[in-house]
Amino acid sequence: MKYYLAIDIGASSGRHIVGWREDGGIMTEEVYRYPNGAKAENGGLVWDIGALIKEIKAGIAEAKSRFGEIASLSVDTWGVDYVLMAGEREILPCHAYRDPRTEKAIKEVHKLVPFSELYRRTGCQFQPFTTIYQLFDDKMKGRLESADSMLMMPEYLMYKLCGNKAREYTEATTTGLINAKTGEFDLELIRRLGLPERLFPTVEKPGTVIGEYDGIKVVLCATHDTASAVEGIPMEGNAPYISSGTWSLLGVKTPAPITDEASERANYSNEGGVGYNRYQKNIMGMWLINELRRELCPETPFGEIEKLAEKSGCGIILDANAPEFLSPKSMKAEFDKASGGRLKTPGDYFRCAYLSLAESYRVALGELEANTEARYDRLYIVGGGAKNGFLNSLTEKYTGKKVVALPIEATALGNLKIQMEAEL
Repeated sequence: MKYYLAIDIGASSGRHIVGWREDGGIMTEEVYRYPNGAKAENGGLVWDIGALIKEIKAGIAEAKSRFGEIASLSVDTWGVDYVLMAGEREILPCHAYRDPRTEKAIKEVHKLVPFSELYRRTGCQFQPFTTIYQLFDDKMKGRLESADSMLMMPEYLMYKLCGNKAREYTEATTTGLINAKTGEFDLELIRRLGLPERLFPTVEKPGTVIGEYDGIKVVLCATHDTASAVEGIPMEGNAPYISSGTWSLLGVKTPAPITDEASERANYSNEGGVGYNRYQKNIMGMWLINELRRELCPETPFGEIEKLAEKSGCGIILDANAPEFLSPKSMKAEFDKASGGRLKTPGDYFRCAYLSLAESYRVALGELEANTEARYDRLYIVGGGAKNGFLNSLTEKYTGKKVVALPIEATALGNLKIQMEAEL
């Protein structure tokens, strides 16, 4: 029997999951888990990439100790963040996407290339932390002068395992620099921005074997975690999905990117899938709940938080995607400000957050159906948020769709599926 290892790292935790084929399906076992998170450093937010490498190697060792021979492994992570390299040396710090460093860069980028043109070229939704703006901030600060390569986070982590600086398509589409028509880096756009062309080589497709670590083949999965999650959904036909975690990624598969004015107004993104486009939108997600819990009741289990929200009579709905909620010093204070001080109990805050997410899903689905000229009767929800029965019921009520909640490790399943289909 062949065993495969999915290394799935999110913004708050990482997990190593071994998978194998059995009775026509994929069986899995989690063998290692560890916390992750951005840390404050010199007034900014950074990733401790050294700690991540240490945990990854420890998890691989644990997988081998339990299962013996591992045929292959792959790493998926969140999008947009990267490591600059000068030869074999990292140019530190490795900034985290919630670091609010791009305000000036955004204005300068849009002076050179207006956002409407950016959207037509790349189909990438506006987010203040998109790679294009982070890189331009690096350019203004001189950090690109000695850089000879840029590796997105999962690419960097696999490079540290096998020594190959490969670039993978689905993760690259989160940069805001991939041309929606060609599927490669848009070199004309890169020249207009004055970014070094040497940082943007040809991208590889999921399923490519790029090297070996400790006798294990290293394979590119769909390294953007949402791309792997969509591959892992046991979906009947094509239907909208929400990959629910720190972010809620709501979208649907389309044959090609949709980069028209209506999609730009709705701030929908077009990101890479495995043989299809993912037409999707970032919604703030469980970040709201996690940050409120951290301030209001850090010891309270999430199941109890659901009950508090259900008991509350609060009916206040806020804009879940308001920029004030992206990286606040105090999520409670921002909720107080946005609600006019009308939230009184912890249950009120949590119910308000859940209602606001459900309303965001309703609006986003309406935009999606209008812009794709299609109607859907069901909505798949995967990821950690799929376990939240109260939010699922609100989502069904607000959207009018039948919610199919699958509390499975969809990202790891997609990661494993791609490895199993690769030619090892």
